Amino acid sequence: MYKNMNENLALTETTYYILLSLYKPQHGYGIMQQAEELSKGRIRLAAGTLYGALNTMCEKGWITLLPVEEGSRKKEYKITGRGVSILKSEIERLRELVYNGDLIVGGEK
Repeated sequence: MYKNMNENLALTETTYYILLSLYKPQHGYGIMQQAEELSKGRIRLAAGTLYGALNTMCEKGWITLLPVEEGSRKKEYKITGRGVSILKSEIERLRELVYNGDLIVGGEK
């Protein structure tokens, strides 16, 4: 059922929510707020953690830094096509986990 053709990896929840937050261009503070909101408070990103993750994802080509306006200190980031592919593969992997869990446990709550 699950085939990750890009890279054989499982994203951390933090990485997952950062990528999800970058479907529209955002600056760091916006990413922090959206990740916390989407995760219902489970993900609370510290600035150092966020910017370290953003740098790593830029290096991997999953996100890109948008051009900064002259005089502005706000850096905005956006997910790339490769990042979208990684995110979609992770969503499919998570669906498989839930499907298999439901098969064994029977969807009990």
